[in-house]
Amino acid sequence: MKIRLKNFGILKQAEFELGDITIICGENNTGKTYAAYALFGFLSTWRRNIDLIKSARISEKAIKNLLNDGVIRIDLIEHIQNIDSILKEMCSIYTRKLSRIFAASKDRFRDSRFQINLDTLPEAVRSMSFKTKAGSRNHPFFSISTVGKSAQLEISLLGEKQEVNIADSHVKRLINHTVNEIIFEKFFPDTYIASTERTGAAIFRKELDFARNRLLKEMSRADDDVDPRDLLFRSYQDYALPVECNVDFTRKLEKHVKHASFLEEKHPELLEKFADIIGGAYNVDRSGELRFLPKGKRPRLTMGESSSSVRSMLDIGFYLRHAAEVGDLLIIDEPELNLHPENQRRIARLFASLANLGIKIFITTHSDYIVKELNTLIMLNHDEPHLKRIAKAEGYDSSELIDPKKIKVYVAKEDLVQIEGNKRKSRCHTLVEADINPQLGIEVQSFDKTINKMNEIQESIIWRDEE
Repeated sequence: MKIRLKNFGILKQAEFELGDITIICGENNTGKTYAAYALFGFLSTWRRNIDLIKSARISEKAIKNLLNDGVIRIDLIEHIQNIDSILKEMCSIYTRKLSRIFAASKDRFRDSRFQINLDTLPEAVRSMSFKTKAGSRNHPFFSISTVGKSAQLEISLLGEKQEVNIADSHVKRLINHTVNEIIFEKFFPDTYIASTERTGAAIFRKELDFARNRLLKEMSRADDDVDPRDLLFRSYQDYALPVECNVDFTRKLEKHVKHASFLEEKHPELLEKFADIIGGAYNVDRSGELRFLPKGKRPRLTMGESSSSVRSMLDIGFYLRHAAEVGDLLIIDEPELNLHPENQRRIARLFASLANLGIKIFITTHSDYIVKELNTLIMLNHDEPHLKRIAKAEGYDSSELIDPKKIKVYVAKEDLVQIEGNKRKSRCHTLVEADINPQLGIEVQSFDKTINKMNEIQESIIWRDEE
C-alpha cells in the first residue's frame, strides 16, 4: 500500500509505503503526526465513503435477479475492474472531509490531496475465500459466499422476498456494502491509534464520561427545534478523529475486558514482555474501577497514583490483551513517551515480535533507542554462529529478529522534491526514505549527527581542547 500526500500541514509533497513496521522520524514540527493522522483517518472512514461511490455498486439488473430468482453470482474481478477510479473517488471523498478528520478549518485543506495505491488487488481477490450472512442481528436476509477457489461470489436470498419484507433500496445498500467490505477489508486493515494525548485520556477517562453525561443532560433540556445529534457533534468536533477514537477506546475499557485477543489466547509470552515494560498489570474490577497492579506485594494503584509510563501505555496494553487480531494496523504516535531508554529498547523488540505475528506497526518517533534496537534485530537476523552466540548471550529471542524487507523508515525533513506540475525541483518539507542495510541496519543521519556533536563537545571538555 502506497500513500501520497500533498499540502498536508507542513508536508508539501510526500510519499510512503506501508511495511510490516513503518517508522517516520525527524525533528519537531516536520509533519510526522500529519502523516500518521492522514493514514488513520482514511482507514477509519473508508467503509462509509465507499458506499457513496456509484461505480462500486452492484448493477440494478443483478439486484432484480436476486429478488426474482433468489440467487445471483457476481464476478468479483469484473465488479472491481474500475478499481483505479474507485480508489480515486474514495480519496476525493476523504479529502473533502479532512477538516473534520483534523478538526481544523476547511481553508487549511483547500489544496490538500490524499492518494492511495493498491498494486496486488486483483490477484488477492482471485484467491479469496469468504462466507457470511447479512441482515439484521437476529434475522439474516442473505447468504454470501465465494464459489470454490474462483473469483465468483454467490448471494442467496434466505426465504421469499415477502418474508424478508425490506425495501429494494435497502437491499441494494446492504449488498453493495457487504460486497465492497469483503473485497477491500483484505487491503484496508482494522486500525487502532495511540495518540500523544493518551496519557491524559488514561487519567481523566472517568471525567470524560461525566462530560458526556452532562452533555446528554443538556440535550434533554434543549428546545424542540434543537437537533440533539447536531449538538453532540458540535461539542466534540474540536478534537481530531484520532484523538476522539483514542479517548473513546480508553473510556470503554470495561467493555474491552470482556474479550480476549489472539495474543492472550495464543501468545501470552508477549503479554508478559509487555508487563515487564510497565512493571505490572492493569485491572478493571466489577465496579468498573481501573487499577494498576505493580509486581510484588505493593498495593493496587489508581492511574493518578501510577507513573506516567504506566498511563502512557494503558490503551496499548488493553489493545494487546483484549482487541489485537492478525492483520491489524497499530499506529502509535511517539511510543517512547515517558519510557526509560531500556524500556524503549524493549518496546522495539515487542514491535518486531508483533510484526512477525501479523500485526502491522506504524510509529512516529524521536527515539534513537528504538531505531538502534531495531538495527540490532536486523543485524542479528542472519544464520551465522557468532550472531547466534551474541543473541543468546544478550537474551534475544528468535521471534524478535526481523527481516529488513519488513521495515520501511522515512525521515520527515526539508529536501529537494519534484513538485507535481513543476519542471524544476524545489526545497520543501517531505518524507525521505532511509536506507536499510541487512548488515548495518537503518541509517538515520539526524540521530547520528546529534549524538556525534554531543560526543565532540564532551571530548573537548574532558581533554580541555585548546585554541
